[in-house]
Amino acid sequence: MKQEDKTLIQDICARFNRDRTRMMDVLIEAQRALGYLSSDVIDAIAEALAIARVEVESAASFYAFFSQKPRGKFVIRLCNDIIDKLKGVDRVASALREQLGIDFGQTTDDDLFSLEWTSCIGMCDQAPAALINDKIVTRLSSDSIREIVRSLKEHGDFSKLKLALGSGNNSHPLVRSVVDNNLLQRGAVIFAPSEPSQALGKALAMSPTEVIRSIKTSRLRGRGGAGFPTGMKWEFARNATGDARYVLCNADEGEPGTFKDRVILTEAADLMFEGMTIAGYAIGSEQGILYLRGEYAYLRAFLEDVLAQRRSKGLLGDNVGGKAGFNFDIRIQLGAGAYICGEETALISSCEGLRGDPKTRPPFPAQKGYLDMPSIVNNVETFCCVTRILDKGAGWFAAIGTTGSAGTKLFSVSGDCERPGVYELAFGVTLAELLKIVGAEDAIAVQVGGASGRMVNPSEYGKKLCFDELATGGSIMVFGPGRDVIKVARAFMEFFCEESCGYCTPCRVGNRLLKQGLERFIRGMAEPSDIEYLEQLGKTVKTMSRCGLGQTSANPVLSTLQSFRSEYERRVVKNTSGLQPSFDIVKALRDSETIVKRKSVHVGH
Repeated sequence: MKQEDKTLIQDICARFNRDRTRMMDVLIEAQRALGYLSSDVIDAIAEALAIARVEVESAASFYAFFSQKPRGKFVIRLCNDIIDKLKGVDRVASALREQLGIDFGQTTDDDLFSLEWTSCIGMCDQAPAALINDKIVTRLSSDSIREIVRSLKEHGDFSKLKLALGSGNNSHPLVRSVVDNNLLQRGAVIFAPSEPSQALGKALAMSPTEVIRSIKTSRLRGRGGAGFPTGMKWEFARNATGDARYVLCNADEGEPGTFKDRVILTEAADLMFEGMTIAGYAIGSEQGILYLRGEYAYLRAFLEDVLAQRRSKGLLGDNVGGKAGFNFDIRIQLGAGAYICGEETALISSCEGLRGDPKTRPPFPAQKGYLDMPSIVNNVETFCCVTRILDKGAGWFAAIGTTGSAGTKLFSVSGDCERPGVYELAFGVTLAELLKIVGAEDAIAVQVGGASGRMVNPSEYGKKLCFDELATGGSIMVFGPGRDVIKVARAFMEFFCEESCGYCTPCRVGNRLLKQGLERFIRGMAEPSDIEYLEQLGKTVKTMSRCGLGQTSANPVLSTLQSFRSEYERRVVKNTSGLQPSFDIVKALRDSETIVKRKSVHVGH
C-alpha cells in the first residue's frame, strides 16, 4: 500500500476520533477517496482504529454500496423493484447493456462505468430510476439513458448533464436533484403551515414528564408500520437505568413503494429535527442520530445545513432554546445500502459501526439500545407529528383520524394510477376513496404496506386505512387490469431473498424456497399439494424468523393465497403419472449435453 494512501486512512480515522463506532463513516470516506475498500485499506483501517481486521471486513462486506474490488468512475445502479419493472426498467437495462457493452455486475474496460442492479431507491413515483454514484436520475427511458451515458463518456462530469432540476428544495444549491416531490395533497399535520420553534418553546415550558404525558394523551402511534404507542416508548426509555440516553430517527425507508420520508426530508426537515429535540428533552438525552439511507445521500449536505442553522439559532447545542442544562445535538449517520437497517435493532447495530445484524430482543432498545444505553427509535413522520402535537395540543391531534389511529398518515402511492405521489390524509379513509383520489378505480389488486404488507382484492377496498383494519407504514402499490399477482408476489420474494441478512435459517433459506414455489405456479408445473406447501412454509418462516424482516417476508405469499387463491388454483396441474412436473429434464441435462456435444433423446418427452 502506498504511504500516501495509508496516511490518508489515518487522517480519515483521526477525523472521527479513531472511534470504532464510527466505522460506517470511516468506510464511506475511505471508499470515496480511494474508489474501493481493498484488502490493504481494510488492514490500514484496522490498524488505525486498533481493532481486529475481521471487525472492519465484517462491516465492509455487509453493505451493498461498499465494494472490495475496483469499480468504474461512474457506478450506475438501476432500480429493479416491482414498480420499476412495471414502468419499463427492462428496456432501460437493455439500452445500458448496448451502450456500455457490459452486463450487470461488470465494469467497462476503460474503468469508466460499472453496472449494477439495486433494490428500491425511494423513487417509485417517478420510475424507472437509477443512482449514478450518489446522484438520482428518474423517469428513465431507453433514449434518455443512452444520452446520459454518451454525455458522461464525452465530459466525465455528472454536473454537466442537461437535467431539469426537481420541485421545491430539490433545486436548492446544496441538493440540485432531478427528483420531484410529487406532494399531491397536504393535510392538517405534516405539511400544514407551522411556526418554526414554537413547539419546542412550549415543550421547554413543561416538565419532561408533562411532555411525555401530552404525547400519550394524543394517542400518537409510531408511523413506521408497527404502530407502537410513542409516549409509552418514551416513558420506558426515560425510566430505564443508564448513564446516557439516545434519540434515533429512522430515515432508512427501504420498503418498496415507500418514499414519503424523502419528501419530508426535502421540505420539512426542520419539523423533524424539532421533534427529535423535543424527544431528547422528554427522555433526558443529549445526543440524537438521524440514520439516513445511503440512497438519500444527495440530501445530506442540505440536511447538515439545516442542522447548522438550528445550532446558530440556539436550537441545538448547549442550553437549547435558552433552557439551562438542556444540552442536545444531532448528527447524521449515513447508511450504505441495506434494507435490513430499517429494522430498529439493525439500525442501532449500523450506528455502532457494525454489520446491520438485528439484535436479539429482549432487552428492547428503550431499555438497552445504542451503546447498550436506553434509546428510542422513531421514524421521520413520527417526529414531525410530535412537533405538531406540542404546538397545537394533544386534543387537537387526537380529534383527527379514528379512535385507534389518531392523526393523519402520509401515503406513498405508486404503480398503475394516474397520479402517483405523496398524499396526507386523515386515518380512516377507505382504500376505495384513496384509489379514487389517485385515479386507480380499476385496480385489480393493491399492496398495502409495502412488500411486507398485504395484497388485497377489490372485495376489501371498502376497508379503512388505519392500524385496526388495513395497517400500513405508508406504501400503497396499485396493480391494474392484466397484472399477474403471483408474478408480483415473486418480485417481492426476490427482494426479500436479496435483502435478508442471512443470520437465521428460516429467513435465509425459507424465502428462497417460497420464491421457488411461486415459480412452479408461474411455469405451470404446480401440483395441488403445492398450495398447502406454500401455506405451511410461509407460516414457518413467519413464526421462526429472528427479526421483523423474516417475520413479515412471507406475507406476499400468504396474503395472495388468502386474497387471490383462485389464481393459484387455476394454475394447478393435476398429476396422475406419479412424476414430478416441477422437474425439468431438459434443463437438468443441458450441461451434460454441452460436455458431450450432442443432444439427449428423451423417450416420451
